[in-house]
Amino acid sequence: MANIRLIKRRIKTAKNISQITKAMELVAAAKMKKAQAAALSGKLYAEKIYEMVMRLAKRTDYRSHPLLLAPNPTGKRLVILISTNKGLCGGLNTTLFRFLMHEYPSLSKYDVMTVGKKGADFLTRTGHGVKADFSDTTPRERVVPALVKLMIESFLTGEYDGVDVVSNEFVSVVKQNPHKKTLLPLTLSGETATKDEEGAYEFLIEPSVSEVFESLLPHYVENQVRDAVLQSEASEYAAQMIAMHNATDNANSLQEELTLQYNKARQEKITYEITDMVTARLAVEV
Repeated sequence: MANIRLIKRRIKTAKNISQITKAMELVAAAKMKKAQAAALSGKLYAEKIYEMVMRLAKRTDYRSHPLLLAPNPTGKRLVILISTNKGLCGGLNTTLFRFLMHEYPSLSKYDVMTVGKKGADFLTRTGHGVKADFSDTTPRERVVPALVKLMIESFLTGEYDGVDVVSNEFVSVVKQNPHKKTLLPLTLSGETATKDEEGAYEFLIEPSVSEVFESLLPHYVENQVRDAVLQSEASEYAAQMIAMHNATDNANSLQEELTLQYNKARQEKITYEITDMVTARLAVEV
């Protein structure tokens, strides 16, 4: 016969777990909405700064700009890995790290900067060094200027011939995809037509197009990194919300299962007690 006291204790534990995971789900949902709003609002700025960069590129000899050329083709490549600071977000980090190893089979040949403690821990655990870690700053957006400054300086001095960022891209609440993007050297394709070409209007730019273009490019790179950080943060909270929702459902299912076991054990106990009473009475009557 099952131990009723043990089952009752397990029911209480499952109930406490479901309450905790439900609260964590609500917190993650609130944070996700805020992070999602920040990521979506940043897209408009990203589109405008990209449009301006493309517009200025058509009016200057942009091919000579150092950020569009690899100063040292024989140098190393730098990878910026953006992960989460905490766990409890399902397979989000595992999928990201698997994608990283697939894209860079010989990761030891690359230098890696990390934003997120889980990424730094993964690299340390697998024997890969970390060039720099920007995981301790909160909110995470604050790391972007320092990270971009170090990245651009290292690129311009020829230490690296290219810089990539690997992060999670927020597609929807239930879908986050690992994503790789080349930050440096910049590639300006000029695919989108501008109103300058159509002759609708033309901006007067001071002091000169080349100077504004040169000043704008670092901001463009910084915006790309900031967008990756915001997308990663929204992905983290979305994955955490889904994980906690599933954990709450599992805890509730376990609680129902244990309640059935508890009721069955009580009925068995009552049945045994009645049987003992009837047997004792019959024994006395005989």
